[in-house]
Amino acid sequence: MRRTTVFLDDALLRRAQRVARSEGKSFAALVREAVEAYVAGARAGGAALPSVAGRFASGTTETAERADDYLWREPHS
Repeated sequence: MRRTTVFLDDALLRRAQRVARSEGKSFAALVREAVEAYVAGARAGGAALPSVAGRFASGTTETAERADDYLWREPHS
């Protein structure tokens, strides 16, 4: 591996460091994974799934079937 420099604004740096800590990995490992996912998506001709895809429970078993209901309902209903 080679060392490199990446310039990030303060807010993005703090958010990325927080994610790395919460996942128990180094900031460098998080950056490597993000770049690898981005490059893999570009090679495949589309965007790679975000790393958070599928990590959270919705609390319901019908999320996919009711996606339109959830997405198109009036705000705060």
